[in-house]
Amino acid sequence: MTNELDQTFNNWLVAVRRDLHAHPELAFEERRTTKKLTRLLEDIGVEVQSFKTHTGVVGLLRGAADGPTIALRADIDALPVEELGKVDYRSRHEGRMHACGHDANTAIMVGVARRLVESGALRQCSGNVKFIFQPAEERLSGARTMIKSGVLEAPRVDRLLAGHMSPDMPVGRIGVFKNIGYASSDRFDIMVTGKGTHGARPEEGNDPIVAGAALVTLLQSVVSRNVKPTLAGVITVGLFQGGTAGNVIPESARMTGTIRALDADVRQTLIRRLKELSAGVAAAYGVRCEVRVHDGSPVLVTDESVSAFIYETACKVLGPDKVQYIPPIMGSEDFAFYTLRCPATIIRLGCANSATGVVHPLHSAYFDIDERVLAIGVDVFSQAVVRYLGNPPSTTDDDAVR
Repeated sequence: MTNELDQTFNNWLVAVRRDLHAHPELAFEERRTTKKLTRLLEDIGVEVQSFKTHTGVVGLLRGAADGPTIALRADIDALPVEELGKVDYRSRHEGRMHACGHDANTAIMVGVARRLVESGALRQCSGNVKFIFQPAEERLSGARTMIKSGVLEAPRVDRLLAGHMSPDMPVGRIGVFKNIGYASSDRFDIMVTGKGTHGARPEEGNDPIVAGAALVTLLQSVVSRNVKPTLAGVITVGLFQGGTAGNVIPESARMTGTIRALDADVRQTLIRRLKELSAGVAAAYGVRCEVRVHDGSPVLVTDESVSAFIYETACKVLGPDKVQYIPPIMGSEDFAFYTLRCPATIIRLGCANSATGVVHPLHSAYFDIDERVLAIGVDVFSQAVVRYLGNPPSTTDDDAVR
């Protein structure tokens, strides 16, 4: 009977994920997703809070007595990607796809809510479980919106956990960030304005393309000559636009790019040097460089004790050979804003399966997951909740996982 119940639960969990996958919605447009999550949570018996000004939903489960509050966050938005995979549950919406696995992240946390209610585990616990289903992670703005809406209060969140799909690891493995998780992310736009002229008479103008090209080259020296070799940083120009014809020097050229860092001071150094080099190029080439840096997300710094707690929990569920500490990555996550407010960490859930061809990276038009990761995620996060609310966590309670 237990196996039958487990299979019924797993089938339901997969069905939730596939429905979300088939109906992807972009940042702050997740209206169907919000309604579906609201209905699912209410059917499970979770207290639900929605918002008049934005998408997203928060659920709350209360234990048998007063105590701390642990929160679980999932991101619910999709990407503007045309899905090319041929699975039955592929996106039904042209140009939109859950190419980052947020459908799976969300299904896992809904599954945790159902598991906790149906198992009766919270009857032995003191405190609360809050479920934060957040919009617009891909825009790096949803977390700030939810925080401003008070999701970390009433009751106040004492500990926050999240998970994300990782096609870099096979299904069944989990990666934990010990301290630094994700890089900061800032977008920049630079408009280089010169004086247009005929391509055969360059002396009569000021060429913004030549100036812009020089700036692109100079920017490649910033990390190598302004950042300690033991630290990490990136300045990438991903877009360069200028001109309309091969024999005309245009009035202006535009560049757009990204700045990434794993250290707050390095982040500021890269931004400062970007502006300084732009000013230098403007003076040297007789052009005007207008620089705009759009504030993105900070470095994601996890709480080491919370990371140790989820590491130990995952080891108890999967075995120590399936869990590992992993190095930081240069991708970005707006979960970083939560880590500024309360002790928190985010883990990576292996979802790849080379035998079935499930190996494509995040944001790929062919991205998919081995759906066994869903039950694994539910097991790990459910156990984390019970450990935290039922037994105050200790980083030394299990010699076997140290």
